[in-house]
Amino acid sequence: MASYLDFEKPVAELEARVEDLRALSEKKDSPNIGEELAKLEAKAAKALAELYAGLTPWQKTQVARHPQRPHCVDYIAGLIEDFTPLAGDRKFAEDEAILCGLGRFRGQSVAVIGQEKGFDTSSRLKHNFGMVKPEGYRKAVRVMELADRFGLPVVSFVDTAGAFPGIEAEERGQAEAIARATEAALVQGTPNVATVIGEGGSGGALGIAACNVVLMLEHSIYTVASPEASASILWRDSSRAQDAATSMKITAQDLQKFGIIDGIVTEPVGGAHRDPEAIIRSVGDAVASALARFAELTPDAVRAARQEKFLAMGRKV
Repeated sequence: MASYLDFEKPVAELEARVEDLRALSEKKDSPNIGEELAKLEAKAAKALAELYAGLTPWQKTQVARHPQRPHCVDYIAGLIEDFTPLAGDRKFAEDEAILCGLGRFRGQSVAVIGQEKGFDTSSRLKHNFGMVKPEGYRKAVRVMELADRFGLPVVSFVDTAGAFPGIEAEERGQAEAIARATEAALVQGTPNVATVIGEGGSGGALGIAACNVVLMLEHSIYTVASPEASASILWRDSSRAQDAATSMKITAQDLQKFGIIDGIVTEPVGGAHRDPEAIIRSVGDAVASALARFAELTPDAVRAARQEKFLAMGRKV
């Protein structure tokens, strides 16, 4: 069943009428019903397009968190052939909030790193809602170093509200683990491409997104802290999350203007969840195009391009 967000209620009502009329048309062979159905479908499609053409930053935040939005496992299944998962950081434990492995992307061997939130209660608990612990970032470092050693590009999928904030994570060096992962991504001698497919929350996202090319889906967000957390810090009132979302410039469109990201992948009308296969193909095309730009570069040139990109941020506002 389709799941609608609060601001989508007008569209939900129209689409519910469409479904009712479609069910009626299947029972009765009437030209009048067919004409009415076509008009109502056109009206619903127009309403959806107009709504999504003017989404606010807070509405985009809600779309980025949509429960039916494709997850990391979906992109791996749709884009990576012969995927072989790699588990454990070889120091403490396995962290299933972050998926790592090797596979083939359109005929090219690659390393894959991605954050997985889960899609139902059991899988969300299994993957810790996509909140990565220190051992997860150390696993990512292990895979980045492996990729560097064997000359494999790294493809990352970012989708997390932030790194796990629990006491046990702090005891095991959460900040240091994120810093090491960020460093490993920055010194990688092979091209790396990150795509923010949902939420890109704080250092939890940056640990696997310090890449040559950073892409964002049209309705994803990338932020130093969640709008709710920022509102609590700035105004001592988490209910002002909508104001925080607008002020922080967290949308793909704003971040591209500031030079923080390198490209935006257009989503199907109504969001990625309305046509998962289409958005997975689009992401695959964008990643392939990004990797092709670095195919002939030496490791030193790849590092230099990445270094220049990040050093240039903030020079011009």
